[in-house]
Amino acid sequence: MKQTKRKQNMAVFGAVVLLLAMVAVLSGPAKAQDLSEFEKRITVFTLDNGLKFIVLERHEAPVVSFHTYANVGSVDEVKGITGLAHLFEHMAFKGTKTIGTQNYRAEAKAMTKEDKAFLAIKAEERKGDKADKEKLEELQKRFEEAQKEAQEYLVHDEFEEIYSRNGASGFNAYTSWDATQYIVSLASNKTELWMSLESDRFLNPVIREFYKERNVVMEERRMMENNPQGRLVEDFMASAYKAHPYGEPIVGHMSDIQTITRAEAEAFFKKYYGPGNLTIAIVGDVQPEEIEKMARRYFGRVPGGPKPEPVETVEPPQRGERRVVVEDLSQPIVIIGYHKANINHPDNAVFDCLSDIVGTGRTSRLYKSLVKEKKIAIEASGFQGMPGNKYAGLFLFYAVPAKGHTNQECEEAIYAEIEKLKTEFVTPEELKKSKTRIRADIIRQLDSNDGLAALLTFYDVVTGDWRNLFKQLDDIEKVIADDVQRVAKEYFTSKNRTVGAIETTTAEKL
Repeated sequence: MKQTKRKQNMAVFGAVVLLLAMVAVLSGPAKAQDLSEFEKRITVFTLDNGLKFIVLERHEAPVVSFHTYANVGSVDEVKGITGLAHLFEHMAFKGTKTIGTQNYRAEAKAMTKEDKAFLAIKAEERKGDKADKEKLEELQKRFEEAQKEAQEYLVHDEFEEIYSRNGASGFNAYTSWDATQYIVSLASNKTELWMSLESDRFLNPVIREFYKERNVVMEERRMMENNPQGRLVEDFMASAYKAHPYGEPIVGHMSDIQTITRAEAEAFFKKYYGPGNLTIAIVGDVQPEEIEKMARRYFGRVPGGPKPEPVETVEPPQRGERRVVVEDLSQPIVIIGYHKANINHPDNAVFDCLSDIVGTGRTSRLYKSLVKEKKIAIEASGFQGMPGNKYAGLFLFYAVPAKGHTNQECEEAIYAEIEKLKTEFVTPEELKKSKTRIRADIIRQLDSNDGLAALLTFYDVVTGDWRNLFKQLDDIEKVIADDVQRVAKEYFTSKNRTVGAIETTTAEKL
């Protein structure tokens, strides 16, 4: 199983919150070198089928990072198939018609038997109390026999093994609300191997071991349900979003996962994994002319199709504070979210500066006030980019109370800091330091091939042009104290916020 990649380092939320905040890191501006220098080394081309490539030459070492950005995430799901984007991430490692199987034709027949048995089980179970138990037992037996037959033709993990034998590193994938991304790094002389394998993944996918992986995802769902922080975040997001699918969990709802079919997964692939919905960044020791020739030879084989429409649902304005409480035998925590615009809004750079001034590190206002001075919390922070950046998201504040202190104390202290933003200008020193830190953070990402590939695909897909990575830097440099105060007044209002908390309770009350 490929683990969801986590980018936001905030252990207080637990594993689920790390997952949910992953995209927030990518919302920061890009900076290390100027645009003109990058343009000299970047080649962009689009195949006839719509697949876009961004190639960046870096010849310092004979290695290359490959980043495939599928512009589909859980936000593109509908009720009934929630969790499918994440489940398909699992399926993308199962191989193709030639990789991962000893006899694809025989395997396909066995998988068809699986599907027929599963659909028959679903139909009988829909009868509820009137379901024929003996018939269900017989259907379950057929289903398991078909699964066993299909397993006989498998070559387990062959896709990954090929990469491993060829010295790959960082072979992984992750799913967010906004996207599903596939990454790997190889020696530059293995570029054609990657071209062959990655193109085959989209040309000849096989949704094998579907029901087995579905069970794996169901177990992930159970783990989240047993995690108090996970339950809080899920309830919090569902409360913050009444209409927009950002309110749905990435892992999906259990009843949907239990009933999703292979046919639904294949339809999802056909709709969202067409070449026009993919962007690939290749960064490292490569020659753009050779890359384009190989891309046309291998990826040009993938049939084109219509590009899926973006989500059209718009979250309506919130009319009053929403509040959700989870009672559990757990460390208390309070989270406060305010609706804000997406990454393409002019205020995005202001929120980046706010994130740094209010919530980043031990020098941030929240940490200094709640943790160092008042000593009412052991952790406190704030950041933008949750749950995603493609659509209107949230600016999130959170605090973990210290022993002997409460969520209410921390919540009131956070509001006090927010009021300061509205009534007092941030200092020139704070603004200057925030811009310097933001620049330094992105420089670190731009120092690596894989970091560069991630940023190039992200900015190109979500903002429409990879160059906006540099525009965001320019926008941040233009932020002034008036902007920070204006944004705080406009967005950080009581009617625009959702509050979530874990309140510690006793075992007797659960």
